[in-house]
Amino acid sequence: MPNHLRRNRQPAAQAPTPSEPVTSSVDNALWLLQLVGERPALRVAEAAELLGVARSTAHRLLTSLRRRGFVIQDRPNGAYRPGPVLYEVGLAAVSRIDIRDVARPVLEHLRDTTQETVSLAVLEGVTVRFIDCMESPRSVRVGNRTGVVRPAHATALGKAILAGLPETELERRYPGGLLPPTATSAAMTEMTELREELDETRQRGFATNWEESADGVCAIAIALRDTVGQPLAGLGISAPSSRMGTPEAILEFAPALLAGGELVRERLHVAR
Repeated sequence: MPNHLRRNRQPAAQAPTPSEPVTSSVDNALWLLQLVGERPALRVAEAAELLGVARSTAHRLLTSLRRRGFVIQDRPNGAYRPGPVLYEVGLAAVSRIDIRDVARPVLEHLRDTTQETVSLAVLEGVTVRFIDCMESPRSVRVGNRTGVVRPAHATALGKAILAGLPETELERRYPGGLLPPTATSAAMTEMTELREELDETRQRGFATNWEESADGVCAIAIALRDTVGQPLAGLGISAPSSRMGTPEAILEFAPALLAGGELVRERLHVAR
């Protein structure tokens, strides 16, 4: 193994001071978080080798991180990947620091191109919060929703972000498969329905909403992902359903929305 991947360890024969075991455990746990964040997946054997510790020690540390939600496993004895807590810490930092600044020109461009309202939102538990908006110039339009919170499963923005999460994360957010109440009767009420729609969203690359979060409003949205594919936020176009006429009509905005998503990703990469 290349030397730069190993850290210098104290000889085993050297007696530690009382503070060293705790310090070493904390240091190893922090180093593991960095390793997990740098790799698509990390196995116990690989973690032990990189840390220079026994497999039992690496397993114990990873198990503690899994209990706290910093890492997850898709199956028992499987590899470890970044967990929801690690994801939420990163999402909070990105959304506060630069996602709005990075996405703002794209929101403006999409608003001008489509003449409809364009919004940016982030996932908060089982809801989405609108954090920026470019309002349509038309007299009949969807209004600015900045600061508004809606159930994620009832919005195109929320469904787009949820589709990018692993199954274990969906189970954590919706224990028992229960969906929260919504404002309209058009929204889904069963987890099986949501899973089917999320599958469709993954296949198409975008999510839609027809009067599920508010009467008279329809929308189409995509997830904005970071350079390693994690969903950071949602980018969506909403319009009065009376103007669209049918659920299929909102799909005409998909190409422009997908192109806008790629531009945000490029800008986010440069900003970092």
